[in-house]
Amino acid sequence: MGLKAVVVTVLLAAALSYYVYNPMPDAIQEPWKLMAVDAAKYFLLNKIKQRSLFISFMFKNQYLIDITFAGVPVRVYEPPAGGEGHLRRGLLYLHGGGWAFGSGKMGAYDKVSRMISDELNTVVVSVEYRLFPEVLFPEPFLDCVAAAKHFLSPEVLDKYAIDPERVAVSGDSAGGNLAAAVAQEVLAEPKCDIVQALIYPVLQALDFNTPSYVQNRNMAILPRQVMVQFWLQYLGADISLQPQLIANNHSALQHSVLTPELRSRLDWTSLLSQKFKKSYKPVVAERDSHGLLKKIPGLLDARSSPLLAGPEVLAKCPRAYILTCEFDVLRDDGLMYARRLKDAGVAVTSDYYEDGFHGCLSFTSWPLDFDVGKRVLRNYMTWLQNNL
Repeated sequence: MGLKAVVVTVLLAAALSYYVYNPMPDAIQEPWKLMAVDAAKYFLLNKIKQRSLFISFMFKNQYLIDITFAGVPVRVYEPPAGGEGHLRRGLLYLHGGGWAFGSGKMGAYDKVSRMISDELNTVVVSVEYRLFPEVLFPEPFLDCVAAAKHFLSPEVLDKYAIDPERVAVSGDSAGGNLAAAVAQEVLAEPKCDIVQALIYPVLQALDFNTPSYVQNRNMAILPRQVMVQFWLQYLGADISLQPQLIANNHSALQHSVLTPELRSRLDWTSLLSQKFKKSYKPVVAERDSHGLLKKIPGLLDARSSPLLAGPEVLAKCPRAYILTCEFDVLRDDGLMYARRLKDAGVAVTSDYYEDGFHGCLSFTSWPLDFDVGKRVLRNYMTWLQNNL
């Protein structure tokens, strides 16, 4: 049996077993394939790693090198287009993976970086920040800030012939979280006009009962309990506290530190349109008997939760592209951040996909190709081309 037949057989078998327990929403195109991807994701992850070894043959004229920026490992992709005297775009990319796994060097991340570098004449720097369990918050954030500041230095921009007015920081999922936090941290760089492009970013950990968290609590790829686990790992907390966070006990009314003004920064009842609020109701606990905010102080740190930043910080942020998907627990994080940035006077392009799901940008090549993934990738690259 050939490789293609083996892969198709595995996908179909996984999809059949998955569907018995987790039927897909009607709006999902090719639901059997998404079920299969979720059910067989660890098997497929190994295949993706293997396939990444062959991607280099698709971009023979590209130059890449693995080096360090301020001590942080990065992979630099230089485009073949252009020549001496021609300034190029620059993009700092931060991969997703729940701050716990993944690499910009593998699979879809490597492919997308090569495409952006090749088609948009862009120097792409993919950051290999440290992950759980090696490090906890704020170390991954600090790695990304260090790499970003090095990248934005006049010496490095000059070395790679990058136009300082055409630089972006971007990332997906947990990488979108880091990209938003980095944009807030380095927004005062005087010689760079950066933009930020956030792909289904995770932006807050105080409310795990937003409409999208409840609607998609058992959704493929990233169910709610997995996202909460990622947060607990990232912030160095006991995984046994997961039920407490899912119940929103950590943001109980008893916490005086959660002032009305602070709560308003992630109040989905006022930040979301009725289209997304639907008939969902806020989940607000009265008391927290576990002292969760003292046990997990990172929950209140804007470096881990960029949605918590004050309006004075957001007003200085660079213009933004924020991509969200209907079938994603993180949909409302992105929508609320887009609304708050707009309210602060920042130009925002909000790109929402009614048939999108978390991680769809990574599924653009056989056998894991989805039409929505291809549309997401093309629209993301078009925005970069027009705004970078």
